[in-house]
Amino acid sequence: MLFPTIDFAIFFVIVLTASWLLMPHRGWWKLFVLVASYVFYGWWDWRFVGLLAGSTLVNHAAATVLGRLRAGRARRLVLGVALAANLGGLAWFKYYGFFVSSAANLITGLGLEPSLPLLQIVLPVGISFFTFQAISYVVDVYRGDFRPAPLIDFAVYLSFFPQLVAGPIVRAQDLIPQLRRRQDPRSIDGSRGFWLIAGGLFKKVVVANVLATQLVDPVFANPALHSSPEILAAVYGYAVQIYADFSGYTDIAIGCALLLGFRFPRNFDVPYTARSLQDFWRRWHITLSTWLRDYLYVALGGSRGGHRRTARNLLITMLLGGLWHGAAWTFVFWGGIHGAWLAAERALSARRPADAPTSRLREVGRWFVTFHVVCLAWIFFRAESLGAAGSMLLRLMTAWGPATIVTPALVLLIAAAIAVQFVPRGVGARLQAVFSRLAPVPQGAVLALALFAIDALGPEGIAPFIYFQF
Repeated sequence: MLFPTIDFAIFFVIVLTASWLLMPHRGWWKLFVLVASYVFYGWWDWRFVGLLAGSTLVNHAAATVLGRLRAGRARRLVLGVALAANLGGLAWFKYYGFFVSSAANLITGLGLEPSLPLLQIVLPVGISFFTFQAISYVVDVYRGDFRPAPLIDFAVYLSFFPQLVAGPIVRAQDLIPQLRRRQDPRSIDGSRGFWLIAGGLFKKVVVANVLATQLVDPVFANPALHSSPEILAAVYGYAVQIYADFSGYTDIAIGCALLLGFRFPRNFDVPYTARSLQDFWRRWHITLSTWLRDYLYVALGGSRGGHRRTARNLLITMLLGGLWHGAAWTFVFWGGIHGAWLAAERALSARRPADAPTSRLREVGRWFVTFHVVCLAWIFFRAESLGAAGSMLLRLMTAWGPATIVTPALVLLIAAAIAVQFVPRGVGARLQAVFSRLAPVPQGAVLALALFAIDALGPEGIAPFIYFQF
């Protein structure tokens, strides 16, 4: 079920109404939200509801056992089994075809005839997200950072529909305590929830979908037909598209959760204002970057052990982070670019004196370099293959000519989407405050006009969110 659809609008109105009616009865409320979340997930394909339920039971059982055992070999064994179950399921559904085809290509390259079975496995939507949430829960229980929750609480946490299929990756200690508190409808910031939903719809339907249909998809589909300026515009366009698409989804998810009485962590913080790649990852997909830091980078040793080990840990973390996004070498290469640059930044900052002077020109230069490293990596993230990414880069450097499909409106949209990130945060807060002070009827009128404008400005059809495929 996609957010910007009539189906979801009807579903959410029913769930929102029933949720607040049942809120005083916590047991019935949790059961209702659990069923509603499973309906939301099963709308795509009911066959995989069992996968979500199985993940819930396995991880709840593991956390319960870990909560009862004392430190020792048995606890490590239980943790290992839980991690193997989670990662094994993810590997089977997401990476089986990738590893088999890669092995077959390697064997063929050696002059042998491969006979490896290649099965057509459907990727369950959202499996990467709820698997990571399950892992964080089990590991937090193992570390003693969180106590095992009752089955119904954990089941609601893992399946809660606003963040189920594309995040943000919410930690158990952030959401489960909220499930136990009685919510007061009078304390809900409904105006902010509707503001976020309307803003997220604009980002997705107008900004992301327009750039995708009119520029990004045609150029990436056949770069050989396009000139260098068109390639460059498409790269910038994709940088804006993926931000508007994913942050738009996140805004809608946070807004829906807020209307239901729950607060999710922020997932984006004007990432294209970053002045280093480390700063970029503090601002982009924050819940994933902190997950990778806390459960992978730290487990590998983090920054302990000298510069070489730190560089190795950064590279491994980002390579695996790239592979998490998709079963293709393009994602691995994307992660490799980020990992290598992060390691280089760390090495250079270690050599630079702490009291070295800075200037406005230097800061602008750092922003310029960071933004274009990110855009370079986006080419591999978006391309269908490494060969296609290479073709994009070749055409970017050699195919100078007219930019026939790059209209002034598209250039203005790309420039405005990047420039608006540099607007002081207080401006948006003041606009939202003005909207919040309106009476319900004027608020409704503003929202109705916004939805009408979004529908009129956006292209026809409903495009899935980019991160649904991960």
